[in-house]
Amino acid sequence: MLRRVEELVECEVVVRGNEIVLRGTEEAVERAEAVFDGLVGLAEEGHHPTPETAERLYKMSDEGGGREVLGDVILTHRGRRVAPKTRNQKAYTDAIRQHQVVFGIGPAGTGKTYLAVALAVEALNRGEVSRIILTRPAVEAGESLGYLPGDVMAKVDPYFRPLYDALYEMVDPAKFQAHLERGIIEIAPLAFMRGRTLNDAFIILDEAQNTTPPQMKMFLTRLGFGSKMVITGDITQVDLPNARISGLQDARNTLTGVEGVSFVGLRRDDIVRSDLVMRIVDAYEGAGEGDRA
Repeated sequence: MLRRVEELVECEVVVRGNEIVLRGTEEAVERAEAVFDGLVGLAEEGHHPTPETAERLYKMSDEGGGREVLGDVILTHRGRRVAPKTRNQKAYTDAIRQHQVVFGIGPAGTGKTYLAVALAVEALNRGEVSRIILTRPAVEAGESLGYLPGDVMAKVDPYFRPLYDALYEMVDPAKFQAHLERGIIEIAPLAFMRGRTLNDAFIILDEAQNTTPPQMKMFLTRLGFGSKMVITGDITQVDLPNARISGLQDARNTLTGVEGVSFVGLRRDDIVRSDLVMRIVDAYEGAGEGDRA
């Protein structure tokens, strides 16, 4: 840990008993102090800082507040804590807590779906909602899904794997299965939302860039009393055929400024997967793939 901080801030870190002595330029020492203050504060609050924690604190040391970001634990399951790791992720989780409808827009790996699912499970555990509903458009399967074997849910199951993966990390398997059977957790294609009014529910629409404007309007108007909606997507990854306009982009153009609706942008800097994912995103953006939407 100490060596990692030393590498990050480019100053010498000397440990003398219970004291840490920092040697370097004034700027480097100030940033190192901010990192160590954050690490100590998080440890005192019961967190278990890692070298990655030090890196996150260092990246946020210019503006301060890194401890508040990383210390905002949403959910603890099997000893693992789910918390935002960047300022934009913190803004996203705050928006979900404060608004009834939130759009999280950004590239893959920025935690849009993962954090939304964590907040949904938290709300369910606290009794703030009585069910979780997860949905997404099955654009890759052409929405008809007729050529795939099995019933409708078996046909769309591969497209819901990211949602299942997130839930498996936050809900015990036996409890998860029981919730599915009782309808406390519902995972269904977007087309299944038509004609419904969803009360007392935490509803997540994933891959929303692959909705059409009519589908997005249909989904948003399902909102019932006591419910919250989170819509996630990446407007640079639209898979709609015939260059159709994305419902996500249309919603941003139409609903920005509407009371109760919040839009949060997540960026490349918010990617919390491996550094290789960031390099891949950079490569595609440099090749012009970010203009497909």
